Amino acid sequence: MTASTDLDTLTDFFDRYGVALTAGDLPAIAGCYALPGLVVADTYSFSFTSPAAVALSFVGAAPDYTERELIAAHADLEQIQQVSALLTMVAVRWEFLDSQGRQVAGERYRYLLRATDDGPLICTVIRTG
Repeated sequence: MTASTDLDTLTDFFDRYGVALTAGDLPAIAGCYALPGLVVADTYSFSFTSPAAVALSFVGAAPDYTERELIAAHADLEQIQQVSALLTMVAVRWEFLDSQGRQVAGERYRYLLRATDDGPLICTVIRTG
């Protein structure tokens, strides 16, 4: 097995992840992560070792998306870098669509993905802007 840098595979993965985020589907979000996983930002870092911990870390995101009336997410894959045989780093700029059909700029992240038999999974998320 090798890491997939295939654009279609990565696009499909981030499409599923974006749908799960905007729908507040915590089990689906958790299913996108390898365990243990790590989130890193300027002022904090946290790790999780179970699907329940992943889900718990996203509990606050769903109400935020609802409050902002965000109904769809699109991941613009800005850069894809093969790190090793099983790891791929993907720079993503998120764009959202609100309930009025307006585009809403999102944030930028780097995702370290691990190739598995079931497809890519997120190992590490780094907020970049």
